Amino acid sequence: MSITLLSSPLQGFTDFRFRNAFNKYFGGIDIYYAPYIRLNGKQVIKPSEERDILPKNNPDLLLVPQIITKDADEFLFVAKYVQELGYKELNWNLGCPFPMVTKRGMGSGLIKDPVKINGILQKIHGESDIKVSIKMRLGNENKEEILQVLPILEKYPIKNIAIHPRIGKQLYKGDVDLDSFQRCIENTGHKILYNGDITSVNRFNELAERFPLINHWMIGRGIIADPFLPGMIKNNTSEYPENRIDVFRKFHDTLLEDYSQALSGPSHIIMKMLQFWKYFILSFPNAAKGLKKIKKAKSISAYQNAVNEILNSSIH
Repeated sequence: MSITLLSSPLQGFTDFRFRNAFNKYFGGIDIYYAPYIRLNGKQVIKPSEERDILPKNNPDLLLVPQIITKDADEFLFVAKYVQELGYKELNWNLGCPFPMVTKRGMGSGLIKDPVKINGILQKIHGESDIKVSIKMRLGNENKEEILQVLPILEKYPIKNIAIHPRIGKQLYKGDVDLDSFQRCIENTGHKILYNGDITSVNRFNELAERFPLINHWMIGRGIIADPFLPGMIKNNTSEYPENRIDVFRKFHDTLLEDYSQALSGPSHIIMKMLQFWKYFILSFPNAAKGLKKIKKAKSISAYQNAVNEILNSSIH
């Protein structure tokens, strides 16, 4: 069975700059999901969110915009906006676990309210022809919450449902609950996508063996920690290319250049790259000293020296 790999959106990480650089040097991802658009009660889209989904900024990517909201009118406003840009699908984020979101009744904080979800979907499908897909968790407080929502979703032509089998309260801690994911599969007729902790080819193969009917797999943090992972999964190999460090270096330098043009001042640029390195470093397990130097870097040249130290020490 052929598989489709999707890039899960991560706020602050997988913007169009990252997506384009990743697609150029690594590939393996078939569909990219943009980080969510959030209106904050005003029907105005932030310039940064607008730039992120403009087709001219995603020329070679199959991209799905995403919204986080608890309001049907906000959803319809964004749906109309993305349709005007040429998009036919809008993904609804019911999975974000961060307290600043869930306390406002959005993301995974909305899963406990199936009546509200039903009302939103009813209005959306009554007033728009956009295709709706959903990304969600098992719940926010407990894993039973999703089982109250799935029957509601059966009433609507949802394109697909990506499920991350944790509850919101876990954030990204603890293990994914694969038994509960199986229960979700058994309680819906909709197409289900798996999302969560795909960190290696071996791990992917274990999941694929356990869930043989799943053919769409969403990878989030794993593609930042190991950008080669999607391509390796597609090729069913755990072997890295011989020029691994050279490819990663070109990818890194492209990111650095793009963010240098978008951000002002070395401190902002270094801070942005440091956030990536908190994941990148997982592919360079013997480079803890280099990461410390990145954290201490006050200039771009000091930052680049620290990165070169990490990469050069990894060449065997």
